[in-house]
Amino acid sequence: MNGRIAALNEIRLGRRPFLAGLGVAAGGLAGGLSLEAGDAFAAAPGSPSFSPNVFVHIAPDGEVTLVCHRSEMGQGVRSSLPVLLADELGADMARVKISQADGDAVYGDQNTDGSSSIRGHYDSTRRIAATARSMLVNAAAKRWGVKPESLVARHHRVEHAASGRSMGFGELVALAQREPIPKPETVRLRPDVELEHVGKELPHLDAKAFVTGAAPFGADVRVPGMLVAVIARPPVVGGRVLGFDREAALAVRGVRHVVQLPEPKKPYVFQSWGGVAVIADDTWAALKGRAALAVRWEHGENASYDSEKYRDTLKASARAPGTALRQLGDAPAALATAARTVEAEYYLPHLPHAPMEPPVALAHVAGGRCEVWAATQNPQAARREAARALGMDEKDVTVHVTFLGGGFGRKSKADFVSEAVLLSREVNAPVRVQWTREDDVRHDYYHTVSQQRLVAGLGADGKLVAWHHRSAFPPIGSLFGSAPRPTAGDFQQGVLDLALDVPNVLSEACEAPAHVRIGWLRSVYNIFHSFASNCFIDEIAHARGADPRAVMLEVFGPARRIATPDELGVKELRNYGGSLTEYPVDVGRLRGVVERVTEISGWSQREKKGRSLGLAAHRSFHSYVAVVASVAQAPNGKLAVDEAWVAIDAGKILNPDRVRAQMEGSVIFGMSLAFHGAITMREGATVQSNFRDYRLVRIGDAPRAIHVHIEPSDELSGGAGEPGVPPVAPAIANAVFALTGKRVRDLPLNLAFDV
Repeated sequence: MNGRIAALNEIRLGRRPFLAGLGVAAGGLAGGLSLEAGDAFAAAPGSPSFSPNVFVHIAPDGEVTLVCHRSEMGQGVRSSLPVLLADELGADMARVKISQADGDAVYGDQNTDGSSSIRGHYDSTRRIAATARSMLVNAAAKRWGVKPESLVARHHRVEHAASGRSMGFGELVALAQREPIPKPETVRLRPDVELEHVGKELPHLDAKAFVTGAAPFGADVRVPGMLVAVIARPPVVGGRVLGFDREAALAVRGVRHVVQLPEPKKPYVFQSWGGVAVIADDTWAALKGRAALAVRWEHGENASYDSEKYRDTLKASARAPGTALRQLGDAPAALATAARTVEAEYYLPHLPHAPMEPPVALAHVAGGRCEVWAATQNPQAARREAARALGMDEKDVTVHVTFLGGGFGRKSKADFVSEAVLLSREVNAPVRVQWTREDDVRHDYYHTVSQQRLVAGLGADGKLVAWHHRSAFPPIGSLFGSAPRPTAGDFQQGVLDLALDVPNVLSEACEAPAHVRIGWLRSVYNIFHSFASNCFIDEIAHARGADPRAVMLEVFGPARRIATPDELGVKELRNYGGSLTEYPVDVGRLRGVVERVTEISGWSQREKKGRSLGLAAHRSFHSYVAVVASVAQAPNGKLAVDEAWVAIDAGKILNPDRVRAQMEGSVIFGMSLAFHGAITMREGATVQSNFRDYRLVRIGDAPRAIHVHIEPSDELSGGAGEPGVPPVAPAIANAVFALTGKRVRDLPLNLAFDV
């Protein structure tokens, strides 16, 4: 293994560079971890170090090692959670190193997905550090014969102010090892006022490694005897190999093996995709060998899938009654007697993840054990899939996590790990499976395609009396074998939890069978539900000749906290894993970000010459985000977003710099979806292959300025990685209408405009 992998497993930061980034004269802690309280509080007997749990280790020389169990994929998790630990434990940054956790259930939830690293583990993360701190303090108290309450742990020492005595963490190791490990719920957390670094601007701890190239990503791992594989996968989901030219591939210099992978069985989940692998001394030889295979395919049951024709299927589904999942009053009756109705249909296509780093995994199966190095968001899922594919016990599988060059949900699926372990076992050597960009685009777990129909009833005074929303899309559940109709869990995102001050509401789920593998992508169903609801509010405003901002606030209604499903007209609400009591639908916070973003963007002057603004707002992952986009038209007629404003209320913020970066990234991500995002299928196969035909927003397309406002809040922490995406595309679409008078109901924009 090369030195770059060691750089991931052991990162030390001196005091001076970190404090320079903090701008304060206090100790810090480098690391990133979180778990459900009580998941991993276990001692490490026989070790000379003090290890009150699997996350915190203190050596006799005082060096602290912290285990980061979340995957770093650009979101800065290793630069955020450590702040919380620093304030709770009280360690000296100059004496700390970070170790990246392997995939193992002892670390609790390791799935870096769903914007959950902070919001799901704020208190339990603190208890990890507080457990170690309390044991150090108790050990010192017994040594000096004083009460623990009279001691304080800070700057890598435990101090007794009354006597002036102090002991370093390293000096206390032997004594602390004798202390009983307290139950997590009994340890005392510091008062919030003592968390002096939380919410301050902080440095990105891995930035230097990224900039210098020292950061180890999946393709950087090297082990002795390693071979490289690329795979010819079925172009149509459910297809299988009929034949191929093995000898032609083996004739390519450097090619060592040609292996046919097993055909996946339904439900597909995270299995290998099947196909034929070419294994060679290097990537180039493997690619040349694959090109020589001349594989003949039987395309199977999805061979007739045509995404353009499928639109008609979705339209028909969305125009017919579905399963009612949200009901207040009697929407059909109210619509029948309304003074006026507004109707619209919205379509969003399949989307790929397209992270900058395609999937990659290295596996070595030997001696009854399996070792994997992978750029994975979910190392435990990768471990389970490797064990399943090999028929091994999970305890015999080790999954090491590298840095990820982006993920967006793609790398929480473990199919590429499954491929690597199967091939390593087959050829009895370490094998790295390398996906190309074409592989990534054509064999993704795509974000689902959707069709929505909305109807609003207006009274004689123009106020909304009814809201009817139908949504048809192949659900993610199809990947796991469930029925082809979205569930209440699917509909929670932007439909069931949509704040509506409307007396009559009906939301229906409509059937839509899947013909490709459907997976979650950054912000998931919120993408298309937010697009439809925000664009529809803008359409209602136009129909009334009113200010879209005023109508939006009217639709949301007065500030209130919706804390029971009945108030929303639903039987249940999964609510991103949090109870409505803890995380209510807070309309006041939603109104707050709308008011803030329209203030900082100069919304009242939106009709100023040369400037057309669009507004959108959305609640997701317990955070509230509003976006104003300014769309301009160049002299050559091309449309562009020249400026954007974002306001977010995400509750308690650990690291404003990372939240700001996530919002800026969300604008660029959302722009790519709005202007270019579309995966199409013909005869069951994906048409697009690379960035030449699946475009992303580039430097020259970026706004001249993205302004981010973080609303101060003492509420429970919400998400930051995903909530910024949903309002971006509808804000752009509404700005396009303000500029051109042409309503945008289908994405991407490049289908209707010269962009």
